[in-house]
Amino acid sequence: MIYLQRNNDGDGSCGSFTLGEGILGFVFVLKLNENAWLNCKGSDFYIPLPRTVVPDKLSVSPLVSENASESNQASSIYTDGIISEIRSLVTDISSEKTRQTKNKKVRESILQEIEKLAAEAYSIFRSSIPTVPKIDLAEDEVLEPPVKVCSGTGSGNEIVCQGFNWESHKSGNWYIELQEKASKLSELGFTVIWLPPPTDSVSPEGYMPSDLYNLNSRYGSIDQLKVLVKKLHEVGIMVLGDAVLNHRCAQFQNQNGVWNIFGGRLNWDDRAIVADDPHFQGRGNKSSGDNFHAAPNIDHSQEFVRKDIREWMNWLREEIGYDGWRLDFVRGFWGGYVKDYMESTEPYFAVGEYWDSLSYTYGEMDHNQDAHRQRIVDWINATNGTAGAFDVTTKGILHSTLERCEYWRLSDGEGKPPGVMGWWPSRAVTFIENHDTGSTQGHWRFPSGKEMQGYAYILTHPGTPSVFYDHIFSDYQNEISALISVRKRNTINCRSRVTIIKAERDVYAAIVDEKLIMKIGPGHYEPTTGAENWSVAVEGRDYKVWELTRK
Repeated sequence: MIYLQRNNDGDGSCGSFTLGEGILGFVFVLKLNENAWLNCKGSDFYIPLPRTVVPDKLSVSPLVSENASESNQASSIYTDGIISEIRSLVTDISSEKTRQTKNKKVRESILQEIEKLAAEAYSIFRSSIPTVPKIDLAEDEVLEPPVKVCSGTGSGNEIVCQGFNWESHKSGNWYIELQEKASKLSELGFTVIWLPPPTDSVSPEGYMPSDLYNLNSRYGSIDQLKVLVKKLHEVGIMVLGDAVLNHRCAQFQNQNGVWNIFGGRLNWDDRAIVADDPHFQGRGNKSSGDNFHAAPNIDHSQEFVRKDIREWMNWLREEIGYDGWRLDFVRGFWGGYVKDYMESTEPYFAVGEYWDSLSYTYGEMDHNQDAHRQRIVDWINATNGTAGAFDVTTKGILHSTLERCEYWRLSDGEGKPPGVMGWWPSRAVTFIENHDTGSTQGHWRFPSGKEMQGYAYILTHPGTPSVFYDHIFSDYQNEISALISVRKRNTINCRSRVTIIKAERDVYAAIVDEKLIMKIGPGHYEPTTGAENWSVAVEGRDYKVWELTRK
């Protein structure tokens, strides 16, 4: 056993040693205290060494190209965030409070996340070091497959555009209209676009799907969709398909006149419907989530259903070219089924809509929303982290913050962001509005006139920000574009570190990754001058962002 020595600055540990012949990999463990070591699944953490990269002595040539150096620097910035997240998780699981309040299942889920993050960091590390010339292997030698990481978070630097609103279907040519805007969206800095549901649907908006293989919808034809996706890829934008997996509208009635017999290529019968759906006489098993009462709820516990859905989603990936998914109404079925679909389709990016009510007392939103964000985190964990989730908690807290001028709400009891981004930032997709909450539906509209404060918050903080179509093509466009530029220029990503400086009645201020400071609210805040020099990068009504500049 080899012990690593703590660095002189107290941050991390290191060590150097010679590898002998026959070394197949590393096993590493984490020490919690003098008497306890962190153990995962009985085998700790194992990282295999491919045989092609095991020389007699481990050494790295100093002859590295300038491009490789830049790549290594970028990888280092991102892996620093991953290491920070591992450190936070280790601190959490080793605390006395955690051991007393969290059950074994929850602690195991934290261990799994640590293991996944370690594999992700190792994968990035392996891709950033010089390659070793290929060594011919004997016929009986078989290489171990590389570590495969399916994080659901893309590169961590994504900025999402929701590419439609509740009325978009009415033009009948939405795909064509979006194609004409593709270059503009790329210029504004968006890297991912979420498109509307593509399938034939009872409702024109697409959220009551019927024949899943019929992709001629109110938004346009299948051929127009393919052309749009091709154009988006050409301008460097990844594409998310909106997959409605919870429910499906039947095409035929049974002998009792109930609509529960499906048509088209997936001609399921009532066994595909959950037994406790009160309206559609399903013969499947009981639902694993909440029922959606407007259409038959699909029973994902049925193997034939899951097989057909996997095949359909993979067909969409290949036929249309989707890079990932926005998953509708994921409260309706267990996240473990989502894990199955994500592992099968291997999306670049995936996000689920887990939307339920926040906590209120006598009509006033509670400051502590831990129970709400815990439900979202539990769902993400059920997917094994293969998909993120919209940070509904953060949206709700921003509502009360801005409506009541109570900016202290933006700091939780531990001085961290109070939404999902404060607990699991790499899986939090932040937003202030979408086709349901805003547009012509207006189910939960963001405080009017304060939208840019919301965007100043989510576009400078960790998590993956999503911007609503109606706000992009509005008077807010230039301000949103400026905030996106600041985010990119300072490489703010889904795992960036936030230190809250102020969270008072009328002002909130925070420093992000030690290179960006932001404030929102009518109250006063200016960064202090000293060894560091801060210059205004962008400002607007009740918000301001500074960048670090060297003296």
